[in-house]
Amino acid sequence: MLTSQMIKEAALAAGADACGIGSMDRFAEAPKDMDPRYLFPEAKSVVGFVFRIPRGVQRGIEEGTQFYQYPSMAYGGINEIYAPAVLYRVGKLIEDHGYEAFLYRNTGARGRISDVDGTVGNTISPEEQITVNEQAKNKAAHHRTVQYTRPVREDGVAPDLQFHFRLAAVICGLGEIGWSKMLLTPEFGPLQRVAFLFTDAELEPDPIYDGPPLCRKCMACVKQCPGHCIPSIKDNNSCHATIEGHTYEWGNIDMWRCYAFYTHAGRYYNPFVPKEVFDNNTGSLDLLEDFDNKLKADEKNVTELYTELEKYFPTWVGYNMAKCGGCIRACVSMLEKKGGCMEGRFKQPLRTGKAWKMDR
Repeated sequence: MLTSQMIKEAALAAGADACGIGSMDRFAEAPKDMDPRYLFPEAKSVVGFVFRIPRGVQRGIEEGTQFYQYPSMAYGGINEIYAPAVLYRVGKLIEDHGYEAFLYRNTGARGRISDVDGTVGNTISPEEQITVNEQAKNKAAHHRTVQYTRPVREDGVAPDLQFHFRLAAVICGLGEIGWSKMLLTPEFGPLQRVAFLFTDAELEPDPIYDGPPLCRKCMACVKQCPGHCIPSIKDNNSCHATIEGHTYEWGNIDMWRCYAFYTHAGRYYNPFVPKEVFDNNTGSLDLLEDFDNKLKADEKNVTELYTELEKYFPTWVGYNMAKCGGCIRACVSMLEKKGGCMEGRFKQPLRTGKAWKMDR
């Protein structure tokens, strides 16, 4: 007989750092195009896997001396190597007991890949849109650049359906959503990535996390975001979700601005772009120079600045080099202080002085 305990033991033995299980009924309030029950209508349980991000892979960004290790190890390494290996092993265990296992790793995509209205690029990230444009010139095809899809059933949803990973982790009892929309777990704070599988095995679910609040609503993430992408709690601009009587609130992040600043960071936080490039800006970099947060970020101006600066940013393992991550490092720094869930985890804190900022 297959049990929840068997699955958790297999997950940890295979390399996951935590594992939780939720009932598919907890997705009842999900929007139709983000409801994983359309992926596997007979599924009764969702299994969530946590893969910790070593704090040290952010050390280079914290010091301003090495920017590749975070995206290559924390994103590429987990998404492409560690998580698939665990999913595969646990999936085999489930299917050896006669149940199906729908494996779902993190694709690294931001937002839905599919676009049901046929408008080019309005649901894919800027770096993907650049690829779309280049491949269109050569009439090349790529699985991440499909721009026009339709449901295969009249009452269905279009491919490729993506669900809300962080809320799925909450559904599995693994943690809560912080103000910056990051998943926070009691074991690792914001330092993890997740993967999931869905199965028709009816497994004993874990309770929704009900321990001490993990997010302190300190607004450190807001203050240390160079792009002003995260509204303050005082701005009354937030998102909400309720799962089994637990309500979660997070800032309504300007994701287009976040796309821009995560990779390109701007004049004071990007040591790879010469100062003269910003000084001689003719308009394509206006968003990065918008220090008063007056410009509206959208697909057009973000894609323009990605195109303008693309030559300065080689990508490794398919993931853009992170220049920012300010919200994550700010969160870690605060949670390591007295009363935070990461207090006493390390002998030395991540941050011992002020965060760096270039003088130019």
